[in-house]
Amino acid sequence: MSAIVYIGAALGEIAGCFAFWAWLRLDKSPLWLVPGIASLCLFAYLLTLVDAEHAGRTYAAYGGVYILSALIWLWIAEGVRPDRWDLTGVTICLVGAATILWGPRAA
Repeated sequence: MSAIVYIGAALGEIAGCFAFWAWLRLDKSPLWLVPGIASLCLFAYLLTLVDAEHAGRTYAAYGGVYILSALIWLWIAEGVRPDRWDLTGVTICLVGAATILWGPRAA
């Protein structure tokens, strides 16, 4: 369940941030901010659904999923294919995220 929530949160964050990017950098209408803000609120809400005892671990583990999502965005939305260094980096980040989220903890 955590993976699905993280993917949804990443989509919400990227879409929300892109709405601001479009407004400020691509000269789109300020109306882009309305769905952008809603998307960022959805992102924040979804992170609260992750089954973790501490918010900091939830956010830290989410970082790896965000990096993967950003590279997918780079490829699909911007037409730039990630290179081997991007793929190596995201693999390292996902291993780190999994370790943070699911590593054994002392009771």
